[in-house]
Parts: sequence; structure tokens; C-alpha cells
Amino acid sequence: MRANLARFEQRPAGRPELRAAAVALALLPDASGEPCFLLTRRAAGLRQHAGQFALPGGRLDAGETPEQAALREMHEEVGLALPRDRVLGRLDDYVTRSGYLITPVVVCSVSSAELVPNPAEVASAHLVPLRALDHPDVPRLRRIPETARPVLSVPLDEALGVAIHAPTAALLFQLREVALHGRSTRVAHYDAPVFAWR
Repeated sequence: MRANLARFEQRPAGRPELRAAAVALALLPDASGEPCFLLTRRAAGLRQHAGQFALPGGRLDAGETPEQAALREMHEEVGLALPRDRVLGRLDDYVTRSGYLITPVVVCSVSSAELVPNPAEVASAHLVPLRALDHPDVPRLRRIPETARPVLSVPLDEALGVAIHAPTAALLFQLREVALHGRSTRVAHYDAPVFAWR
């Protein structure tokens, strides 16, 4: 994965007027040793995207790099602390309908960890097997009348019993394509369902 990400030409969005944020695409084994990625379910009391599945992350503090912000947010949200040398690379920036420029940062832990969700931000934390991203139904694309762009989702029926939607789904799909398979697949043109626009 490190080699695949090193070969990948990450595309910055170049939109300084947007609110800069970073998310962690965290890879780590579960208790049985199976490679997984980390998803959280956002707390019900949050002002934006309450109750939705998401990657750990948030806005950059002043002077922070996306890598620093992704590691800090992951530690704050689920108690997973990783050093800077566990960062494997970045995926493409993704611009959201709600005015954020998200930089996805891929990080990796070689050992399993106890996740401790911060109840102010996270209702639950989930380790989802990476093999779920290679399911034949990934990605799922559909058209909606509100946008000309295809809306992307990633079904995780076996792991979580739900489908995950863009922007999170777009980043997970690009993780699969780039980190797992070494394919320079772009995802910035995929849209999110209307409920995720606010």
C-alpha cells in the first residue's frame, strides 16, 4: 500500500476559500488479525451529519497539516494514537456540498487497538474488513434529479447492514482503487445524496 500511494499523484483541489478539513482512512487489524478500515457513526447530538457513518476527521487547526489534523482527530474521536511515521500517503482532495475541502490521509497500524469512542462526537466505532471494498457491488452508482453527477455509495450490508454514501464512500472507493490495487482512479466527480449536502 505504501508503494501504491507513493506512485499516486494526489490531486489537490486548489480551493483556499473553502473550509479545510482532513479525515483518516485508518487501516488496522481486528482482534482476529483481519485487515480492516475504521468507520465511526457520528453522535446524534452533533449539528451537522448527526448519526451518519463517517471517517474520523475534522477541520484543520491553525498551522496544522492534513496529516497532523487527521491523526489528532482520530485520537480525539476514538482514542487511536498513531505516530507520524504510520502515515502512508494522501488521496485526492474532495470538495463537499457543505463547503469543506477534505484531504484524505491514509494511516496504518500493524497491531489491533481498543477503540474508545468520545461520546460527544462518536456514537460507535467499527472495524470493517477491507475485503468488503472488493465486493462486486462496489461501487454502486445512481442518478438523482437534483444533480447531473453520478451519486456513489458503497454497500456494506454484510459488515454493517447499511450502504455508505459519498463523500465517505467516494474516499473508501478511491482507497480500494489506489492503495489496494494501484489504480489511479479519480472520485472528485462523484456526488453525494441530497441529505448529505447540508
